[in-house]
Amino acid sequence: MIKYSAEVSAARSAGKPIVALESTIISHGLPRPKNLEVAREVEEIVRSAGAVPATIALIDGVIHVGLEEDQLIRIATDDSVVKASTRDLAIIEMTKQSAATTVAATAHIAKLAGVDVFATGGLGGVHRGHSYDESADLTALSQLEIIIVCAGVKSILDVAGTLERLETYSVPVLGYKTNKFPGFYLTDSGFEIEHRVDSPAEIAAIWKNRADLKTNDRAIVVTNPVANQMNPALHDEILNSGLAAAAANHIVGKAVTPFLLEHFHTASKGESLRVNIDIIKSNSQLAAEIAVALKK
Repeated sequence: MIKYSAEVSAARSAGKPIVALESTIISHGLPRPKNLEVAREVEEIVRSAGAVPATIALIDGVIHVGLEEDQLIRIATDDSVVKASTRDLAIIEMTKQSAATTVAATAHIAKLAGVDVFATGGLGGVHRGHSYDESADLTALSQLEIIIVCAGVKSILDVAGTLERLETYSVPVLGYKTNKFPGFYLTDSGFEIEHRVDSPAEIAAIWKNRADLKTNDRAIVVTNPVANQMNPALHDEILNSGLAAAAANHIVGKAVTPFLLEHFHTASKGESLRVNIDIIKSNSQLAAEIAVALKK
């Protein structure tokens, strides 16, 4: 079911730390050709920190954990690459399509491959004004034993509702060197985090303690605030105008998030893109350090 890149296969055999990376940010999250450049940089960041990058995607219906250079280029440049969540995986396999994986699908495949640490940008969550409209990311976190490093949830979502859902699912949320829950583009969403950690070693210790206590049947969310946030006033102005535009154009459901993210990119004149790139680089660095700490 799974094919491993030469680098990841060697790391598995040698017992080296591995970090899972999603591919949706490459195919659908960043503009071309910046997406391929950032994908390569992120993988190199993980290597420099002592771990092995495992970018996850489906190529012609086959799950790949770790992409060779030609496969990475294909995910970054091929217009036929679709976006796949967990529910889509079996269908994508059967139809032999190529797909980039969401947070939920990447986490699922990572666990199938025995990878414990996963770096992403921002989590999906509860949508504003629609308590029934929730990302599959939340369900995945409630079911998968994995450490996921993120910059909180996307600020276009209902942050309070998302935190309540994570509490209901008993998913622990850790603030990395902060007691403020990050708001993706912003370092502080306005909500507190109960538990703070200040080193990868602390996160590794929590991971091992959970195994001893048999409370390790779900994810740990490590929130890592971006160092250089977007101007908060600009952020709020763009968010409000984007929400108004979405309502005026009758954009609903899963189409809302990509619409608002594109609105941010256009209205901020690239500032949101800069923050997005900073986020994934920083999270990949921290995820690699955690993966190394787990091996000690």
